Amino acid sequence: MKKFEIKEEDVIDIDKYISERAEIKKNISILKKNRRIPVGPHATFYFESYETMIYQVQEMLYIERGGKEQLYDEIKAYNPLVPKGKELVATLMFEIDNEKKRKDFLNSVGGIEEKIFIELNSERIFAKPEDDTERTSDDGKASSVHFLHFHFSKSQIENFVKNGSTIIIGFDHKNYSHFSQFSEESKKELSNDFDV
Repeated sequence: MKKFEIKEEDVIDIDKYISERAEIKKNISILKKNRRIPVGPHATFYFESYETMIYQVQEMLYIERGGKEQLYDEIKAYNPLVPKGKELVATLMFEIDNEKKRKDFLNSVGGIEEKIFIELNSERIFAKPEDDTERTSDDGKASSVHFLHFHFSKSQIENFVKNGSTIIIGFDHKNYSHFSQFSEESKKELSNDFDV
């Protein structure tokens, strides 16, 4: 059964997690492979799922050892990024090693979080940024990390999961207008996020 929310009882205790961590990490790495979509020279979308988010919760508990109190905080932080059946959720990262180049780039793409879309058979679905914090500063500098929701209608979901549909993800920003087509493997993997 598909899960759309992390509950306290889903999180395994720290000792069990330590003993199973290597296997869990291996499985998550395999899962993430088709959920990672690079777009242009600097952007990568990491599409989240119940599995990737519960892994994050477990890892944070493993690293910080904060017990029950931390558990509640982590669940509260990561649950909004679990797809709820009619959406895809992605963490977008702009990854540039050179500090000056990164700064110059981020200063040139203010408001980019409003210019991200998935195009499905020529119909565009624009991203809705997670409203936890403002991602573009008043002086026009974009954040290097964005949390995005793509909300789909019933017919759009049907078209997404259908064989043969062309799906593109990209940017409609004057200083970054790159796009990528979803592979069949990515389409198949991300179709699992819908409640169909």
